[in-house]
Amino acid sequence: MPAMCKRRGELRWRAQVKMDGTVAASKWFGSGPKGGPEYRKAIMWEEEQKKVLAKMPTATVSLTLLNWANQYLDYAKERHALVTYKEKFRAFRELLKSLPPASLLEDLDVPKVFQHLRVQAKKRSGNAANKDRKNLATAWGWGRKYLPVFPGGNPFLSVEKFPEQRSPRYVPPEADFDKVLAISEGQDRVMLMTFLFLAGRRKEVFKLTWADVDFVGNRVRLWTRKRQGGNLEADWVPLAGELKAELLWWWECRPVKDTSHVFVCLDSTPFCEEYYGQPFRARGHFMERMCKRAGVTPFGFHAIRHLTATILFHKGNSVSLIQRILRHKNPSTTERYLKDLGLDDVREALEQGLGKRGPAKVVALRTLGVVS
Repeated sequence: MPAMCKRRGELRWRAQVKMDGTVAASKWFGSGPKGGPEYRKAIMWEEEQKKVLAKMPTATVSLTLLNWANQYLDYAKERHALVTYKEKFRAFRELLKSLPPASLLEDLDVPKVFQHLRVQAKKRSGNAANKDRKNLATAWGWGRKYLPVFPGGNPFLSVEKFPEQRSPRYVPPEADFDKVLAISEGQDRVMLMTFLFLAGRRKEVFKLTWADVDFVGNRVRLWTRKRQGGNLEADWVPLAGELKAELLWWWECRPVKDTSHVFVCLDSTPFCEEYYGQPFRARGHFMERMCKRAGVTPFGFHAIRHLTATILFHKGNSVSLIQRILRHKNPSTTERYLKDLGLDDVREALEQGLGKRGPAKVVALRTLGVVS
């Protein structure tokens, strides 16, 4: 019978089917009263799983594709960032379209996996097929480690990667970035400078709080989940003098004082009014509009991260230094951005490599209401 259990602070129904005292399959459902819609869904799911497992010989009990998918995706949702979880979810969604969800894992062999990935390569691309191969191979390894009666081997790793046709990342010229910076004002200018000097990812900059800015120690703390296992980890990066001046100015001039976040929504239009004073989540189309106004080829926030690495590369800095600035755990990741580098002091490289971009503009901000 389904049990009401707490999951991430919320009471939800958990359905389980056991074989010989061991959980053979489990799935989470929504909250609600006993006898309600979510409870009934859990009951129906348990009954379906029991019918599937009942057809299997006792000596060869195995998980189904759907059991495996549900249990791994539950784990991935808890451990990984949302974007990573969605990528894994899509890989399983396509697999369960190709193969019967109730089929046994022990029947999943290399020819079936090859045929599935081959279809994905033709329908989508070699890149997409290889991404699915990677995610499903990881899920298989997880199942072997944590799930009972899980088959050996790894049929996904036995399939060779498919040919890929990758488009090179667009890195805007430094002059184009400066044109966008020149037309930016107030918070927008400070944010662009933060992206450039910290080489931060979009979510890392949007989640930046004033507690993460150490003006005395000349450093900034960025939080990321781009680590193995999806752990939230912090990295301290140097705060260059030019960016420090921009941030100090913004600390004094920001119109919303009662927020811990450095960058918040200041748009008082009807569409954004409810988000006023809250940290950004996406800032959709902001860079597109800025690039159009500046008359340059459109680029996004992540392209600024690549620009920072490119500027330092052209200044002759080392792979180990640029690795530290980009905060990659593995140097091979950095080498995919840049080739054959070398140097020592990080702060000096940031100061000299990124150069002066003129004094901070003190832009008069119109009086805006403060969120209570």
